Amino acid sequence: MKLLNEYEYKIPKIWFYEIKGVQDVATIEEIKTAKNLTNSRSKIFLETRAYLRQSLSTLFDLDPLEIPINANPGEPPSLPSGMGNISLSHCKDAITIVWYKGKIGIDIERTDRDFNHLKFAEKYFFHTNKSNHNNYLTKNMILNQWCAVEAAIKWDHGKLSKDINHWQFFEKPKELIHKKKNIHLNYSQINFHNWTIALAYEEKTSFNPEIICCSKNF
Repeated sequence: MKLLNEYEYKIPKIWFYEIKGVQDVATIEEIKTAKNLTNSRSKIFLETRAYLRQSLSTLFDLDPLEIPINANPGEPPSLPSGMGNISLSHCKDAITIVWYKGKIGIDIERTDRDFNHLKFAEKYFFHTNKSNHNNYLTKNMILNQWCAVEAAIKWDHGKLSKDINHWQFFEKPKELIHKKKNIHLNYSQINFHNWTIALAYEEKTSFNPEIICCSKNF
């Protein structure tokens, strides 16, 4: 596993982990919370919190159990004021985490996700700069768009069901706009083996993001 200090100046900090069903770092409170969840939700809740703690412990040089995260089920994780911002996302087999000094959102999707991309585009992404060109939209293009919009929703701490139809996606420039709330964000995307990852943020200059820690040797 690559160490964080090898990438001291890489901003934002991004971690990638395979889901392995291992929950080896948890507070007493997190264990209590997990007991009130279904079995599947309990497992992913504890595993994502374990990776959050392990990742941030390398950043702040603290014991993983001492990381003061607030990460209740179904809510975006947060840190106390002055410690920066975090966002996490998971798909069926992987978890990705990002830390940045400013507000940020992240999303991950498998590139082999099976869905009807044209119907998906018509239902959710009609009002975009691609709306008049549905005939040449590829599955990969729609997946990247979905990933970027989900990252924006996480940046806004919004809800997928309420916000998905309000976001506009623009490939050039790389911009995301929430028409109802008048939010303007930029985004970056990472093509990482079998996954696509998107970041959403306010900065005007695009990040050149790189995953600094990966639990899998490709």
